[in-house]
Amino acid sequence: MKLGIIGLPQSGKSTIFAALTGARGEDKALKKSRKDQSIGVVRVADERVDFLSKIFKPKKTTYASVEYLLPSEIATGAAAKSENVIWSQVRACDSLIHVVRNFQSGGGLPPSPEEDFWRLEEEMILYDLMVAEKRIERVELDDKRGKKPDKEEYSLIKSCQDVLENSQPLRTRPELASAPALRGFTFLSAKPQLIIINNEDEDEVIPQWRTKPEGLEMLLVRGRLEMEIAAMSPEEAEEFLVAYHIEQSALDRVIMRSYSLMNLISFFTVVHDEVRAWTIASGASALKAAGTVHSDMEKGFIRAEVLSFEHLKAHGSFQEAKKAGDVHLEGKEYVVQDGDVINFRFNL
Repeated sequence: MKLGIIGLPQSGKSTIFAALTGARGEDKALKKSRKDQSIGVVRVADERVDFLSKIFKPKKTTYASVEYLLPSEIATGAAAKSENVIWSQVRACDSLIHVVRNFQSGGGLPPSPEEDFWRLEEEMILYDLMVAEKRIERVELDDKRGKKPDKEEYSLIKSCQDVLENSQPLRTRPELASAPALRGFTFLSAKPQLIIINNEDEDEVIPQWRTKPEGLEMLLVRGRLEMEIAAMSPEEAEEFLVAYHIEQSALDRVIMRSYSLMNLISFFTVVHDEVRAWTIASGASALKAAGTVHSDMEKGFIRAEVLSFEHLKAHGSFQEAKKAGDVHLEGKEYVVQDGDVINFRFNL
């Protein structure tokens, strides 16, 4: 899962990035792939993985991971009408984390989180409209030259154009946002988005908005405070978390909301002496899950041996769960459930 962090200049994007990537002491693994962006990869803490590792005692334990991408400052206004390399970077992300400032700026400017959000939202809509118009122009030109257009794609792109021209993000039209024929366009306004309200250290309240964006969630984070806590030892951090009424790290809160927003679940495998967590869309089939692990498992799929984590935990071992009849064989169409421990039987 790849999440792009966006926001206007001075919104605290870099602070939020530091709070997220330093929450487990993993900032040492932070890498910068190019001068214009920073990338941080962090593991998804999961007590179920810890339990599986304890009972199976594998040589290797692999958690699911999240990749955060922080591009350089985003150009706004007239500059956004041209190809913007920053927008191009976050187009590759699965979801967006939109940071808005709710603290006094260094220049003394009061916060205006609602206005800031809509300003950047308009820029994304404008960029998407540019992409749609460019494609429509190309298709119509090809049609004049005798090349038959993809009628489904053309119809969907025209619908996108209508929505965007009315200043509406594509996420408000799920049938367009999730259309397989449009997947390659990676429209910004179609992506799931989590709004982070970046508050002062002492401010624990999300401000009231006159108009809330449809279908988006807001999460309060005191960026500077949580960045400092993320850099502390666990013992020091615990004291500050209690003092500032923070029950979970910003990282864990963002991951939890992101999984919910993107409708994702986790399943687990124990293969080749490795316990591993996998992330998959809710409602996915056993066949799809097998392909997530390895393409050979999908090609040669026979059956999926499934045990729910709760049953495994209750029985204490795979053998006891099997004796109790809680391990069951499922076919290709079985819908994977969050927490399933799966052994895929396959043959090539």
